Amino acid sequence: MSEKFENPIDPDKITETPHSLEYPHHAGSAIVKPEDKGRIKGNALSAMEQQTDMQLSQIYQQMQLLADQAKQLNDRKVISEIIYQAEMRFTPLINHVYHLYEKEDTTFLLSLIAPHQWGRSKKTFEFVATIRLLADHTWDVLEKNSEFEF
Repeated sequence: MSEKFENPIDPDKITETPHSLEYPHHAGSAIVKPEDKGRIKGNALSAMEQQTDMQLSQIYQQMQLLADQAKQLNDRKVISEIIYQAEMRFTPLINHVYHLYEKEDTTFLLSLIAPHQWGRSKKTFEFVATIRLLADHTWDVLEKNSEFEF
């Protein structure tokens, strides 16, 4: 009564290592679904665009900062040229504040007197800017008459 067991499944469809199969091999296996490659590529493309847009925005901000610094440096150069052509009756000292005025004859005057300090004896000078002499002998504009164009 000992009959030999004969497996009804074809031996070519059986494996000794079921864990290496590309598909689930029993009812408790994890579900394997085919991947939607279009969706994966779409998500990757969206993430790539977001990252590159963010990096381009950072580079643009850095370029804007450099452009602003270049404009400030050029403004310092222009005002420094005007000041060194202006009349000065003293030797300016580094890191001291002075005031630039335009006289009636369109020449410039560098003064120690601020616009509000003239009092009744105010001359007919037009205030141009309040400036400070920097260590590199350029001038930093602290306050500027918005109506005056350099």
